[in-house]
Amino acid sequence: MNFKSIATDEVDELLKKLWPICRSITGEGIRQSFDILRSIIPLKTQQVKSGSKVFDWEVPPEWNISNAYIIDPDGNKICDFQRNNLHVLNFSIPIDTEISLEELRGHLHTREDLPDAIPYFTSYYKRRWGFCISYNQLKTLKPGLYKVKIESEIKAGFLDYGHVALEPTLPCEGDFLLSSYLCHPSMANNELSGPVSLAFLYNQLRQIPERRYRYHFVVVPETIGAISFLSQFGEKLSPTIRGGLVLTCCGDRGNFTYKKSKIGNSKIDQIVEHILQYEKGSGNYSIKDFFPMGSDERQYCSPGFNWPIGSLMKSMYGEYKEYHSSLDDLNFITSQSIVDTIEIYSKI
Repeated sequence: MNFKSIATDEVDELLKKLWPICRSITGEGIRQSFDILRSIIPLKTQQVKSGSKVFDWEVPPEWNISNAYIIDPDGNKICDFQRNNLHVLNFSIPIDTEISLEELRGHLHTREDLPDAIPYFTSYYKRRWGFCISYNQLKTLKPGLYKVKIESEIKAGFLDYGHVALEPTLPCEGDFLLSSYLCHPSMANNELSGPVSLAFLYNQLRQIPERRYRYHFVVVPETIGAISFLSQFGEKLSPTIRGGLVLTCCGDRGNFTYKKSKIGNSKIDQIVEHILQYEKGSGNYSIKDFFPMGSDERQYCSPGFNWPIGSLMKSMYGEYKEYHSSLDDLNFITSQSIVDTIEIYSKI
C-alpha cells in the first residue's frame, strides 16, 4: 500500500522538543520525554517499583538531577550541567565539597581518542559521583582547589516504560514487537532517533486497513526496561510472537545495517534482507549475525525467550566515532534519514 508521507519538519520539531532533557533509566527526565512522545503515539506508561525483582535483576531507584558544575582555582565554572547534560556521570550521587586536582582526577572521565568531545558515562549500579570532560579541556586544568557540586537525588520510586498495542482489523495471526529505548541524555542518533522513528511508524502502520497482526510498540529504558517488559508480558507473548525489530541509531547518514535475530534465518531475517536488497541494492547495506551485546535485541533473544527479533539501524552502535559523545548531536543526524528509516520499516 502507499503510506502517507511524513513531513521532515514534524520530525525536526519532535527531536528539538526531546533534545534538552536529561534522561536516565529512571526519573523525571524519562517521564517528561514520554509526555512529549504521546503527542505522536498514545503510549501507556507502565510503572515498576524500585527494588522489584524482574527475573534475576532488581529495578534501581529513581535518579533526578537539577544542577552540577566544577569551579576551578581561578573561579571559572567548568563541566557545567546547564550547558551540556553529558558533563555529569549519569546517576551521580550528590556532592558539595572542595578537593585538590589530584583527587578530582579520579572522578573525571574523558576520551583521548575524541579530544574535543564530552564523553557519555554512567554508574547506574554503583554509588559514586563524577564528571565527563573533553580530553583537551582536561589537559588545561592546573593544580589547586576545585569546588565540585552535584545537586541530585537517588530515592525509591519507579521505573517507567511505554507500551501500546495496535490491534488487528482481521482475525489475529500473531504478535509483532517494535521496540526502542529512551534513557540517555542529549544524544541524537544513539538516543532520540529510535523512539522518534517508532512514534511516526505507529501512525504509518495504523493506516493499513487490513491488519492481520497485533503490533506492540514498546519504549523502554535500555536493558532493565526490556527485562521489566519481558517479566510482565514475556510468558504471555511467547506462544504468539511472530517477529520483531529493535529501532536504534536510525538517523545518521550511513547505509542500513541489519543485525539478525539469534535464530538467524527467521522469517523477519529473511524479509528484512529481501527488502534491503530490493530497495537499496547489493553493496548499499550490511547484514550482521547476532551477537550477545548491543541493544535490547539481546534481551528479547535471550535463552529464556529466543524471540525472532532483529535490529535494523543505519550505522551500527559503537561503529561510528561520534557514538556515546557530545558529537552525536542534532547536526549528526538528519530528519530525512529518519523518514527513510520509517519508510523501510513500513515496507517490512
